[in-house]
Amino acid sequence: MVQTNEMVLAKIAGLYDALFRHNGFGEMRIEMRILKKGQKEVIIHCGKQYRFVVDWPAPAAGGAPAKVGSCGCETRSVDSDQK
Repeated sequence: MVQTNEMVLAKIAGLYDALFRHNGFGEMRIEMRILKKGQKEVIIHCGKQYRFVVDWPAPAAGGAPAKVGSCGCETRSVDSDQK
């Protein structure tokens, strides 16, 4: 079965909704690991573990991957004058 990033996002949204509606404490944690063959493993911890292996996009044109921060989000420079 081919797993996609959209499937992971749908699972995260569903689990978040269940946690939000739960009458008590809840916790969710997400891990990502880079695998061989241009894939990433995504593990969602939320009572159980939900494991996905999804294709990771190739680097952008020019050969260099996007610069990412520790959160996995793309980063960009901000002038110190901007607030």
